[in-house]
Amino acid sequence: MVKSRPLVGLPADTYEKDGFLFHSLGDKYVRALTDVADVDAVMIPSQLDHANLDGMLAHFDGLLMTGAVSNVHPPHYGEDPTADHEPYDHRRDATTLQLIRAVIARGMPLFCICRGFQELNVAMGGSLETELQRGEGRLDHRAPKSDDVDVRYAPRHSVAITPNGFLHRVLGKSETMVNTIHRQGIKRLGEGLTVEATAPDGIIEAVSVKGAKAFAFGTQWHPEFKAAQNPDSVKLFSAFGDAVRAHARSRGETHYVGRVA
Repeated sequence: MVKSRPLVGLPADTYEKDGFLFHSLGDKYVRALTDVADVDAVMIPSQLDHANLDGMLAHFDGLLMTGAVSNVHPPHYGEDPTADHEPYDHRRDATTLQLIRAVIARGMPLFCICRGFQELNVAMGGSLETELQRGEGRLDHRAPKSDDVDVRYAPRHSVAITPNGFLHRVLGKSETMVNTIHRQGIKRLGEGLTVEATAPDGIIEAVSVKGAKAFAFGTQWHPEFKAAQNPDSVKLFSAFGDAVRAHARSRGETHYVGRVA
């Protein structure tokens, strides 16, 4: 029998070009899953209807919600759209918000990053604030302007980690340095979410889902960037991978290949 690793789904971004619709996925997220979490990655097209959701999720043992250039459309959290909230990806919104709720309900491992982190907050009834750098006393959370990805994704500020929380247990420390590639953040925390880390200006940088049956966690920063070279990222993606394998075992899927210690 051919052995395989557990499958983790990643929702696609969408864009139009030359009259055609394309679905896309960033390689750095795939690499973090395959090289660090030790699982296989599959792109989920962002054109799902409710009838397909449960059948599709039956094939996966975890979901990773990625970052993106686009932002969640403000009406999803009860606010009017403005130019400051753009750009949008309505097809992704329609897919990810229902996916997040379904994954949590099923007790599947869930890792949400950047846009995915904001989607998690919105899916749980929270709201977002745009152009954070305009607020009094706020840091500029946007990436520095550079063509060098190592400059854009370099650690920029510290985060204070909530004592005895999920992130504290995974990383084993009370503070760490993170990159910052966003201009929006959490305004009103979603119901059922716990703050796991904050920036020096009070912006929420990590959350977990209270009472979740499995790994259900999100970061505003990008731990997937060169994940294998970052000790914090290795710990986070390894913990996610362990949760995915545990979920596969709970479903009786003992045919997968795991990393040999």
